Amino acid sequence: MRRAARRRGVGYRYLFMHPSGADLDVRAGLVDKGTLKTVTDRVFPFEQIADAFAYLEQGHAKGKVVVQMS
Repeated sequence: MRRAARRRGVGYRYLFMHPSGADLDVRAGLVDKGTLKTVTDRVFPFEQIADAFAYLEQGHAKGKVVVQMS
């Protein structure tokens, strides 16, 4: 993958995240201020959670898929 990226003049890197409440608080603050924008692809009601998983498994989501509690 790295070789193919170099040939095309594209750079990338992997980033492994570890769960952190403090980091989540910082990100939530950025979202609340509008500094960090989120991309929501679709919202499903909780009753359609099976449909939400089926949609995710198709691999075409272009943002977050949200399951909303009633």
